[in-house]
Amino acid sequence: MTAKETLTLISKQWCDLEDLRKLTGLGKNNAIKLKKEIKTLLEDKGYQLPSKLLPMNEVVSYLKINIAYLQKMAKEVVN
Repeated sequence: MTAKETLTLISKQWCDLEDLRKLTGLGKNNAIKLKKEIKTLLEDKGYQLPSKLLPMNEVVSYLKINIAYLQKMAKEVVN
């Protein structure tokens, strides 16, 4: 996945299982485990979440995705 594709994906408001798989490169079973882990952490903080979605900003934070770096890389490819 390119930097531009990653930026487009993380610009969504909600993250579903397929988005999580694309971001992490995990298989279905491991992505499900990760999703449950993130969901549990968020619910412990008081979040009430839709059944199959996670807030994308929280997923980006959890995965420590460097948005500034992705923007720089996407810009360099264009130039």
